[in-house]
Amino acid sequence: MQVSEPALKKHDSSGMDAMMSEEYAWQSKLLEDFTCVPSIESAWVFKTSNGDRSTAMFSISQADLLANNTRKHILYSHISRHGTDPLECQWSPFPIEMTGVSVVVPSPSGSKLLVVRNGEKGSCTKLQIVDQSHVDKEIHVDQSTHGPLFIDEWFQGISWNQEETFIAYIAEESPRPTPAFDDAGYRKEGSSEKGCNSWRGLGEWEENWGETYSIKGRPSLFVLDIASGEVRTVRGIAKSLSIGQVVWAPPSSTGHQKHLVFVGWLEHNGFQKTARKLGIKYCSNRPCSLYAIRCPFEEPNADNASLSGGKSDSASVVTNLTPSISSAFFPRFSKDGKLLVFLSAKCAVDSGAHNATDSLHKINWPSDWKTDEHLDMIDVVPPVMCPDDGCFPGLYCSSMLSDPWLSNHCTIILTSAWRSTQVILLVDVLSGKVTRISPELSDYSWSALAVNGSDVLSVSSSPIDPPQISYGHEASKEDHQTRGWVWEEVTSPLMAGSNKVKALLSHHKFSILKIPVTNPCDELSDGGQLPFEAIFVSCEDSSQKPTVLILHGGPHSTSVSSYSKSSAFLASLGFNLLVVNYRGTLGFGEEALQSLPGKVGSQDVQDCLMALDYVIKEGLIDASKVAVVGISHGGFLSTHLIGQVKAPLLMLLGGADLRVPVSNGLQYARALRERGGDIKTMMFPEDIHEINIPRSDFESFLNIGIWFKKYLK
Repeated sequence: MQVSEPALKKHDSSGMDAMMSEEYAWQSKLLEDFTCVPSIESAWVFKTSNGDRSTAMFSISQADLLANNTRKHILYSHISRHGTDPLECQWSPFPIEMTGVSVVVPSPSGSKLLVVRNGEKGSCTKLQIVDQSHVDKEIHVDQSTHGPLFIDEWFQGISWNQEETFIAYIAEESPRPTPAFDDAGYRKEGSSEKGCNSWRGLGEWEENWGETYSIKGRPSLFVLDIASGEVRTVRGIAKSLSIGQVVWAPPSSTGHQKHLVFVGWLEHNGFQKTARKLGIKYCSNRPCSLYAIRCPFEEPNADNASLSGGKSDSASVVTNLTPSISSAFFPRFSKDGKLLVFLSAKCAVDSGAHNATDSLHKINWPSDWKTDEHLDMIDVVPPVMCPDDGCFPGLYCSSMLSDPWLSNHCTIILTSAWRSTQVILLVDVLSGKVTRISPELSDYSWSALAVNGSDVLSVSSSPIDPPQISYGHEASKEDHQTRGWVWEEVTSPLMAGSNKVKALLSHHKFSILKIPVTNPCDELSDGGQLPFEAIFVSCEDSSQKPTVLILHGGPHSTSVSSYSKSSAFLASLGFNLLVVNYRGTLGFGEEALQSLPGKVGSQDVQDCLMALDYVIKEGLIDASKVAVVGISHGGFLSTHLIGQVKAPLLMLLGGADLRVPVSNGLQYARALRERGGDIKTMMFPEDIHEINIPRSDFESFLNIGIWFKKYLK
């Protein structure tokens, strides 16, 4: 029997029919437009000899799908202001690509730049000191001294001293030698390793800090003497401490003693003080303290120490600066050296919640501090338990600027979650007064990039607006029409890539909805009964369009109203987005956050349903066209919301996930498939809990878009 060609579906080599292939081609081109938009990672601002002019340096990243990594660029701008004239910015014509560079850190004056090139396994790490016109010095640090520098959000600590003569940093401790064997059995250390008839055993397994740290060595503290190029290990620190976030203490009044202040995470925090690190990523509830120690180049008989960290006759003494509190991190000294401020996650450590409300503290730092001198800790901003409507909800800071101080030496700039937005706060560390300086009437999210004297360089965005650079300053006393802070938009070359995305989203709107808690439990605290929020991104004729419910992980995390490439891509496909900040989310006060433990899988699920019911009753969406997507705890909630039913399910798994073993997902998918569900599973072997390797991220959201288009017609 003959079958006519039109009766058959044509398939390409991947097994897709022609229509599916066209959809993949169209969506992949669209997603690439979103992927091409660069991100601002960090920025620094330096004063020039011209008092009205400053130089800003931006670190820019962009996904490189062909190389499957992230490109890093440096972009410069000259910022000038003359009296009340508008701000002027002159940008370098092109960005400078930093090939092979792990991180760059300018010196305090901005006249020098540290360029770090972390070596691959078995190769050395390169530290370059770049002057304004050339590479002044390059130091190659062998693996026998230390491994790569830590550049992550927790353990990273790279700090120039004020005189720009030393650099302290955190790097991987050299691995301990493992047992050696040959055909005669165990070989004692020191024996030759000739030929191929010998091998190294694995030795004893040592617990690590979990995902992203599983293949890293122990974080340890080192100091580079720039003049000599010598690197020394900071000795005297107990092996039970993991070190991070180092800064230089102000020099003593005599100018001789130099001290380092760092964060130490106690590894032996389990039952009966056994080693119990677990995963530190996403979890601020690990006990930690601030410690101080003398610079290794000031140790007695320090000349006996060598580049490989050889021992001298006397090791320095470590002093715990914060023994009275269970958590202390992000230490920052004021410019005049009189104050040391730091954040604390005491609420998280003491309650066991993965994350919770932060608090801010200070120590008055004496000019001639001795290591045996006790220093009193003073509370500056305590946790907020139950905030009044529209008022400050507490501190929720995932990072802190390396130099957050304004020029008056007593106020700092922080970026913090404020309900469903991210805001810039000014904190007077003398009085404890907290002021929101980013625009209060805007639902956009703001983040501080750098402080320049009394001005602040920032970036703002929304779910439908890519990041925009702004420059802020306090309104002058002569300007009676303006109160608070004035923010001027800065036109930048980065907007070129953003304009195409803005055009794709030009017909969308967004708003932040307050969702009342219906039928609250009697045992709930006042904060646990307050309304929670959802960010609603709507298309034109939203009530006729399908809706994607987006759920964050944690559960003690948050979704703020900032730009997200993946969410914006889904919106551009014609979906409404309902992003729910269920109770337990950061940014709503401590009582609301603590209302969730003990009710996980019930209260958070009900909050998601209440948010969905709210937009349905308001006539904002079509109740028959709803899908859900979630990552981590959001994935857990997604499985609750689709029930035990036969709902079509796309499951994306990271093969190297240490937080949720991949076998869990595979078993769940198999169970649903055996019950007749339409299940598609994608495995990304090298990705961890967060699927973020550039190609994996691209393919993930391309398939999410295709999946939703298929079922939400």
